[in-house]
Amino acid sequence: MPATIRDVAARARVSVATASRALSGRRRVSDENLRRVIGAAAELSYRPNLVASSLRRQVTNTIGLVIPQISNPFFPTLVESIEWQLQSTTRQLLLCDSRGDPEVEQLRLQALVDRQVDGIMISPCDALRSADAVHTTARQVPLVQIDRRITGDATDWIGVDDEVGMRLVVEHVALAGARTAVFVGSVPTNSSALLRLEAFASESSGFGLKTSEPLLGDFTAAWGIEAARVLLAGRHLPDAVVCGNDLIAIGLLRQFLLAGVRVPDDVLVTGYDDITSAELSAPSLTTVRQPHDAIAFEALRLLTERFDRPDGPYQRISMTPELVVRESTTHIDLLPPNADAFSRASRQ
Repeated sequence: MPATIRDVAARARVSVATASRALSGRRRVSDENLRRVIGAAAELSYRPNLVASSLRRQVTNTIGLVIPQISNPFFPTLVESIEWQLQSTTRQLLLCDSRGDPEVEQLRLQALVDRQVDGIMISPCDALRSADAVHTTARQVPLVQIDRRITGDATDWIGVDDEVGMRLVVEHVALAGARTAVFVGSVPTNSSALLRLEAFASESSGFGLKTSEPLLGDFTAAWGIEAARVLLAGRHLPDAVVCGNDLIAIGLLRQFLLAGVRVPDDVLVTGYDDITSAELSAPSLTTVRQPHDAIAFEALRLLTERFDRPDGPYQRISMTPELVVRESTTHIDLLPPNADAFSRASRQ
């Protein structure tokens, strides 16, 4: 039979209460007792009953995460970062995909609440239509919005500053010689799509770029392919195509390649997010890198603070993204050995 806490206490020659305190770490015990209890637990291969412990403390040691689309490579990378952060705790992650549908998202949130998760992180799929479900859920369980967010100050939020990210992109293509540019993005139903679209317009004006009507679809490679066909059907290609995410840019690059358009000679192309395939595309994609690990760390910190101070003021944290320059905007032989150094220099 598996060893129990009573077996550990007997082996360590301490009370059951002392053994429990030593193993939980919630209350101090003497160094000598701590050493004996830990030694006894190791000798007996003792594993605590987490279910029973959770019931006693009225916690489940679970965190829910709702993302808009698991097929978008940005989100699995973010999930991986959150998982790594959770490994230093006793909590486990329950992952849900809303499929970009606010009604499905509401069902996923309610399911997590019904399972009595300790807290929830969510990247809302719609800035307006997700609002009611996020508000309702936040009244029942600590909740942090991550990456995307609903309109208004409803909960804590952590993500990147999309205005800064787009400024880095627009400044880069302007310095590379672009005089005309077009934005290819998603219909602005979610905050990321809206903020990047608005930032492109304002930053392009600031850097003197002449822009045409944006092409708006969704955050997929298929839309990038379709958008490229629309651009190729026009009289002239712009000097630069700024894409709302990397998937759009990768689809666009593929269609340009098939049509014989040379990137970056004929047109500059940029993405956003720096997913794994951005570096592997042909040509490799200049993009904006989001700090996944830092976002995950801050999201869990915000959630932990919300556990301790449920009525505390909401925090909104915008992290600074990084421009990663690759072949889609400059020839590789023009890059210095340290591309990151080049990226930093372009912002100074």
